[in-house]
Amino acid sequence: MDLSSAMTIAAAGMRAQSARLRVTAENLANAESTATAAGGDPFRRKTVSFAERADRDSGLELVDVARYGEDGSDFELRYQPGHPAADAAGYVKYPNVSPLIELVDMREAQRSYEANLNPMQLARSMIGRTLDLLR
Repeated sequence: MDLSSAMTIAAAGMRAQSARLRVTAENLANAESTATAAGGDPFRRKTVSFAERADRDSGLELVDVARYGEDGSDFELRYQPGHPAADAAGYVKYPNVSPLIELVDMREAQRSYEANLNPMQLARSMIGRTLDLLR
């Protein structure tokens, strides 16, 4: 494997983890949001799925975002009869987002991003050293 292939693979991994971080940040930002109308549905937790993709130009197997989805689990119900988004029974639906799960997912995505960044930096360093030798 040459250095450009290593950089291509690492860049694909970094793009995938960056998408995962964006989705997690959006989930955290909306963790306590409610519906705008009484009895309506609040924000639904978003998910991201990865898939392996064959790059025909380079002949490499790369990771890519397969699809963005939504978590179909139930919303959390809280009894708050005075809330503007409360239904007729006085319950307010809150998003199906658990901040603890999102923080763990964010940390895992960050570590995966860093794991892809290290080979990228190493390949750049090796290319720089090779150019220095050729001078």
